[in-house]
Amino acid sequence: MSTPAPPSTAPPRPVTHQRMLLRRFRAWRFLRESALLVARSLRTAARVPTRISGVSLQPVLNTTLFVLVFSSVIHIPGTRYQDYLLPGLIAQAITFGGMNAGVSTAADFSLGVIDRLASLPITRLAVITAQIVAHIIEQAVSIAIVACVGLALGWRPHLTVVTGSELVGLLLLGLFAFTNLGVLLGTTVRNPTSIQGISYGVMFPLAFLGGTYVPISGMSAIPHTIAEYNPISVLVAAVRQVAQGTKSSGSWPLEHPVVSIVAYCAVIIAVCLPLAVKRFSPGP
Repeated sequence: MSTPAPPSTAPPRPVTHQRMLLRRFRAWRFLRESALLVARSLRTAARVPTRISGVSLQPVLNTTLFVLVFSSVIHIPGTRYQDYLLPGLIAQAITFGGMNAGVSTAADFSLGVIDRLASLPITRLAVITAQIVAHIIEQAVSIAIVACVGLALGWRPHLTVVTGSELVGLLLLGLFAFTNLGVLLGTTVRNPTSIQGISYGVMFPLAFLGGTYVPISGMSAIPHTIAEYNPISVLVAAVRQVAQGTKSSGSWPLEHPVVSIVAYCAVIIAVCLPLAVKRFSPGP
């Protein structure tokens, strides 16, 4: 007489198909919510005159005035002033665009927009992703306008398909990093006026110490030391190197600006993005 086989004690096989479907559903939901919120942010921006002028009119005026006024009084050895200035203005637009993202995020908090979104079945990550993507789109338009005006005023970048692709990637990385920084400030301060004060009190001096308008080599000791390690200086030098083939001298970050700005941006993103997601909640 044969003995019956003992019942199998092997654990049940995981339902991988259902898990895969659930992951796809969550990913699709996240993308759909993010796209809807990006569209909402862009529609809101289109109804605010100050944001429209900040993206379209202000870049035209700033670029035109700086080129026409400064090019007649500032002479850079070995290059035309337009070719020196425009990469700096493009890099500066990235940094100021990050502060604009902070102002807009703080305004959403102060107006109760985030509270209303929090009452809906929307993931927090989709909300902050939409904030970042919408502002990157806005600032990309602004940078394109700066570049077009610069080309009309005599800027001549030395770009190939490879260096052009490198420049676009560099600008997008900078936009993503500084937008994350601005959004973190907006989620922390939550007051648009205070964000503007921080922008003018911190970013303006760093921008003028960034070699945007004049070389940092002529600065005195303390400003020169700050400028050599200033992230904006490194971003300006990186854009100049890729767009014009111009190499900077001085500190290691300025002599290797592309590698340095990638490292700077990686640190900014690694620090600011998780903190912004954590802070992106309704209430005070």
